[in-house]
Amino acid sequence: MVSVEDAVIARVTRDHNHFEILVDPEKALRFKKGEDISIDSILAVRDVFKDARKGERVPEDDLEKVFQTTDINKIAAQIMKEGDIQLTTEQRRRFIEEKRKQIANIISKQGVNPQTKLPHPVQRILNAMDEAKIAIDPFKPAEEQVKNVVSDLQSILPISIERIEIALRVPIQYAGKASSVVRNLAPVKKEEWKSDAWIAVIEIPAGMQANIYSKLNELTSGQVEVKVVKKE
Repeated sequence: MVSVEDAVIARVTRDHNHFEILVDPEKALRFKKGEDISIDSILAVRDVFKDARKGERVPEDDLEKVFQTTDINKIAAQIMKEGDIQLTTEQRRRFIEEKRKQIANIISKQGVNPQTKLPHPVQRILNAMDEAKIAIDPFKPAEEQVKNVVSDLQSILPISIERIEIALRVPIQYAGKASSVVRNLAPVKKEEWKSDAWIAVIEIPAGMQANIYSKLNELTSGQVEVKVVKKE
Protein backbone atom coordinates (compact mmCIF):
# COMPACT_ATOMS: atom_id res chain seq x y z
CA MET A 1 0.00 0.00 0.00
CA VAL A 2 1.36 3.42 -1.00
CA SER A 3 1.68 6.17 1.60
CA VAL A 4 -0.71 9.13 1.48
CA GLU A 5 2.26 11.47 0.93
CA ASP A 6 3.30 9.61 -2.24
CA ALA A 7 -0.21 9.03 -3.58
CA VAL A 8 -1.96 10.95 -6.35
CA ILE A 9 -5.67 11.46 -7.01
CA ALA A 10 -7.68 9.30 -9.39
CA ARG A 11 -11.02 10.92 -10.17
CA VAL A 12 -14.20 10.16 -12.06
CA THR A 13 -17.18 12.50 -12.50
CA ARG A 14 -20.70 11.12 -12.33
CA ASP A 15 -23.87 13.26 -12.33
CA HIS A 16 -21.69 16.40 -11.98
CA ASN A 17 -20.11 15.05 -8.77
CA HIS A 18 -16.46 14.10 -8.29
CA PHE A 19 -15.47 10.78 -6.77
CA GLU A 20 -11.80 10.58 -5.79
CA ILE A 21 -9.42 7.97 -4.44
CA LEU A 22 -5.76 8.20 -3.42
CA VAL A 23 -3.57 5.82 -5.44
CA ASP A 24 -0.04 4.77 -6.28
CA PRO A 25 0.46 6.54 -9.65
CA GLU A 26 2.60 3.84 -11.27
CA LYS A 27 0.40 0.92 -10.25
CA ALA A 28 -2.84 2.78 -11.00
CA LEU A 29 -1.71 3.52 -14.53
CA ARG A 30 -0.64 -0.09 -15.08
CA PHE A 31 -4.05 -1.20 -13.77
CA LYS A 32 -5.74 1.25 -16.15
CA LYS A 33 -3.75 -0.30 -19.01
CA GLY A 34 -5.12 -3.73 -18.12
CA GLU A 35 -2.50 -5.30 -15.85
CA ASP A 36 -3.79 -7.56 -13.08
CA ILE A 37 -2.74 -5.68 -9.93
CA SER A 38 -4.20 -5.96 -6.44
CA ILE A 39 -6.41 -2.98 -5.58
CA ASP A 40 -5.13 -3.09 -1.99
CA SER A 41 -1.59 -2.47 -3.23
CA ILE A 42 -2.76 0.57 -5.24
CA LEU A 43 -4.87 2.42 -2.65
CA ALA A 44 -3.34 4.68 -0.03
CA VAL A 45 -6.58 4.58 2.00
CA ARG A 46 -9.73 2.54 1.52
CA ASP A 47 -12.07 5.53 1.17
CA VAL A 48 -13.82 7.39 -1.63
CA PHE A 49 -13.77 11.18 -1.34
CA LYS A 50 -15.74 14.13 -2.64
CA ASP A 51 -12.53 16.11 -2.21
CA ALA A 52 -9.49 14.03 -1.26
CA ARG A 53 -7.35 17.06 -0.39
CA LYS A 54 -9.93 18.21 2.17
CA GLY A 55 -10.63 14.67 3.36
CA GLU A 56 -14.35 14.90 2.57
CA ARG A 57 -15.63 11.32 2.27
CA VAL A 58 -18.59 10.19 0.18
CA PRO A 59 -21.47 8.68 2.20
CA GLU A 60 -22.16 5.00 1.54
CA ASP A 61 -25.70 5.80 0.36
CA ASP A 62 -24.28 8.01 -2.39
CA LEU A 63 -21.80 5.32 -3.42
CA GLU A 64 -24.59 2.75 -3.66
CA LYS A 65 -26.71 5.14 -5.72
CA VAL A 66 -23.95 6.00 -8.22
CA PHE A 67 -21.90 2.79 -8.40
CA GLN A 68 -24.58 0.26 -7.35
CA THR A 69 -22.15 -1.06 -4.72
CA THR A 70 -20.29 0.04 -1.61
CA ASP A 71 -17.39 -2.36 -2.26
CA ILE A 72 -14.32 -0.11 -2.29
CA ASN A 73 -12.36 -2.46 -4.58
CA LYS A 74 -15.09 -2.44 -7.23
CA ILE A 75 -15.57 1.32 -7.00
CA ALA A 76 -11.81 1.99 -7.15
CA ALA A 77 -11.53 -0.24 -10.23
CA GLN A 78 -14.26 1.78 -11.98
CA ILE A 79 -12.66 5.09 -11.04
CA MET A 80 -9.23 4.05 -12.36
CA LYS A 81 -10.57 2.46 -15.54
CA GLU A 82 -13.01 5.21 -16.48
CA GLY A 83 -11.58 8.30 -14.82
CA ASP A 84 -8.42 10.37 -14.81
CA ILE A 85 -5.24 9.71 -12.86
CA GLN A 86 -3.22 12.75 -11.87
CA LEU A 87 0.45 12.33 -12.68
CA THR A 88 3.53 14.27 -11.74
CA THR A 89 5.14 16.28 -14.53
CA GLU A 90 7.96 13.73 -14.81
CA GLN A 91 5.58 10.77 -14.88
CA ARG A 92 3.43 12.34 -17.58
CA ARG A 93 6.52 13.19 -19.67
CA ARG A 94 7.82 9.63 -19.38
CA PHE A 95 4.49 7.98 -20.19
CA ILE A 96 3.94 10.26 -23.18
CA GLU A 97 7.42 9.49 -24.51
CA GLU A 98 6.79 5.74 -24.20
CA LYS A 99 3.46 6.08 -26.03
CA ARG A 100 5.06 8.22 -28.78
CA LYS A 101 7.60 5.49 -29.46
CA GLN A 102 4.90 2.81 -29.53
CA ILE A 103 2.88 4.84 -32.05
CA ALA A 104 5.93 5.55 -34.21
CA ASN A 105 6.83 1.85 -34.26
CA ILE A 106 3.32 0.90 -35.36
CA ILE A 107 3.33 3.51 -38.12
CA SER A 108 6.75 2.40 -39.30
CA LYS A 109 5.53 -1.20 -39.55
CA GLN A 110 2.13 -0.48 -41.06
CA GLY A 111 2.69 2.66 -43.14
CA VAL A 112 4.65 3.39 -46.28
CA ASN A 113 5.82 6.40 -48.22
CA PRO A 114 3.33 6.35 -51.13
CA GLN A 115 6.02 7.78 -53.41
CA THR A 116 8.61 5.06 -52.77
CA LYS A 117 6.38 2.30 -51.30
CA LEU A 118 8.96 1.94 -48.52
CA PRO A 119 8.36 2.29 -44.78
CA HIS A 120 9.60 5.34 -42.91
CA PRO A 121 12.23 4.75 -40.20
CA VAL A 122 10.95 5.18 -36.64
CA GLN A 123 13.21 8.17 -35.92
CA ARG A 124 11.95 10.00 -39.01
CA ILE A 125 8.39 9.53 -37.78
CA LEU A 126 9.31 10.75 -34.29
CA ASN A 127 10.98 13.83 -35.75
CA ALA A 128 7.87 14.57 -37.83
CA MET A 129 5.67 14.14 -34.75
CA ASP A 130 7.80 16.74 -32.96
CA GLU A 131 7.62 19.10 -35.94
CA ALA A 132 3.84 18.73 -36.17
CA LYS A 133 3.53 19.20 -32.38
CA ILE A 134 1.21 16.20 -32.16
CA ALA A 135 -0.45 15.75 -28.78
CA ILE A 136 -0.28 12.20 -27.42
CA ASP A 137 -2.68 10.80 -24.83
CA PRO A 138 -0.61 8.79 -22.30
CA PHE A 139 -3.66 6.73 -21.29
CA LYS A 140 -5.20 5.90 -24.67
CA PRO A 141 -3.90 2.72 -26.41
CA ALA A 142 -1.31 3.43 -29.09
CA GLU A 143 -3.30 1.51 -31.72
CA GLU A 144 -6.28 3.83 -31.22
CA GLN A 145 -4.15 6.94 -31.78
CA VAL A 146 -2.40 5.83 -34.98
CA LYS A 147 -5.12 6.97 -37.41
CA ASN A 148 -5.23 10.54 -36.09
CA VAL A 149 -1.45 10.77 -35.84
CA VAL A 150 -1.03 9.64 -39.47
CA SER A 151 -3.61 12.22 -40.54
CA ASP A 152 -1.73 14.99 -38.70
CA LEU A 153 1.61 13.85 -40.13
CA GLN A 154 0.55 13.85 -43.77
CA SER A 155 1.14 17.60 -44.19
CA ILE A 156 4.79 17.03 -43.22
CA LEU A 157 5.54 13.44 -44.16
CA PRO A 158 4.15 11.53 -47.17
CA ILE A 159 2.63 8.50 -45.52
CA SER A 160 -0.27 6.14 -45.91
CA ILE A 161 -1.47 3.01 -44.19
CA GLU A 162 -1.93 0.37 -46.85
CA ARG A 163 -2.83 -3.28 -46.45
CA ILE A 164 -1.93 -5.89 -49.01
CA GLU A 165 -2.62 -9.56 -49.59
CA ILE A 166 0.33 -11.77 -50.41
CA ALA A 167 0.24 -15.28 -51.84
CA LEU A 168 2.95 -17.61 -50.50
CA ARG A 169 4.22 -20.94 -51.73
CA VAL A 170 6.52 -22.67 -49.26
CA PRO A 171 8.22 -26.02 -50.03
CA ILE A 172 6.75 -28.73 -47.83
CA GLN A 173 9.99 -29.39 -45.91
CA TYR A 174 9.80 -25.82 -44.52
CA ALA A 175 6.00 -25.56 -44.35
CA GLY A 176 5.43 -26.41 -40.68
CA LYS A 177 7.86 -23.86 -39.29
CA ALA A 178 6.89 -21.22 -41.89
CA SER A 179 3.19 -21.67 -41.12
CA SER A 180 3.83 -21.14 -37.40
CA VAL A 181 5.90 -17.99 -37.98
CA VAL A 182 3.42 -16.51 -40.45
CA ARG A 183 0.44 -17.04 -38.15
CA ASN A 184 2.20 -15.05 -35.44
CA LEU A 185 2.70 -12.15 -37.83
CA ALA A 186 -0.47 -11.97 -39.93
CA PRO A 187 -3.93 -13.48 -40.46
CA VAL A 188 -4.03 -16.35 -42.95
CA LYS A 189 -7.03 -15.74 -45.23
CA LYS A 190 -6.70 -18.88 -47.35
CA GLU A 191 -4.45 -21.90 -47.30
CA GLU A 192 -3.92 -25.22 -49.00
CA TRP A 193 -1.65 -28.06 -48.00
CA LYS A 194 -0.25 -30.02 -50.93
CA SER A 195 2.16 -32.92 -51.05
CA ASP A 196 5.01 -30.64 -52.10
CA ALA A 197 4.09 -27.23 -50.66
CA TRP A 198 2.05 -25.05 -48.31
CA ILE A 199 0.16 -22.39 -50.26
CA ALA A 200 -1.41 -19.48 -48.38
CA VAL A 201 -2.77 -15.97 -48.76
CA ILE A 202 -2.04 -13.58 -45.90
CA GLU A 203 -2.96 -9.96 -45.24
CA ILE A 204 -0.34 -7.58 -43.86
CA PRO A 205 0.36 -3.86 -43.56
CA ALA A 206 2.37 -2.80 -46.60
CA GLY A 207 5.21 -1.64 -44.38
CA MET A 208 5.77 -5.20 -43.14
CA GLN A 209 6.59 -6.63 -46.59
CA ALA A 210 10.34 -6.50 -46.20
CA ASN A 211 10.21 -8.05 -42.72
CA ILE A 212 7.94 -10.91 -43.86
CA TYR A 213 10.04 -11.62 -46.95
CA SER A 214 13.25 -11.60 -44.93
CA LYS A 215 11.91 -14.07 -42.34
CA LEU A 216 10.51 -16.43 -44.98
CA ASN A 217 13.65 -16.34 -47.07
CA GLU A 218 15.72 -17.15 -44.00
CA LEU A 219 13.41 -20.03 -43.01
CA THR A 220 13.32 -21.56 -46.50
CA SER A 221 16.87 -20.84 -47.65
CA GLY A 222 15.41 -18.52 -50.27
CA GLN A 223 13.00 -21.09 -51.70
CA VAL A 224 9.75 -19.30 -50.79
CA GLU A 225 7.68 -17.84 -53.64
CA VAL A 226 5.72 -14.66 -52.92
CA LYS A 227 3.35 -12.51 -54.95
CA VAL A 228 1.22 -9.46 -54.08
CA VAL A 229 -2.32 -10.31 -55.10
CA LYS A 230 -4.31 -7.39 -53.68
CA LYS A 231 -3.74 -3.85 -52.42
CA GLU A 232 -6.09 -1.70 -50.37
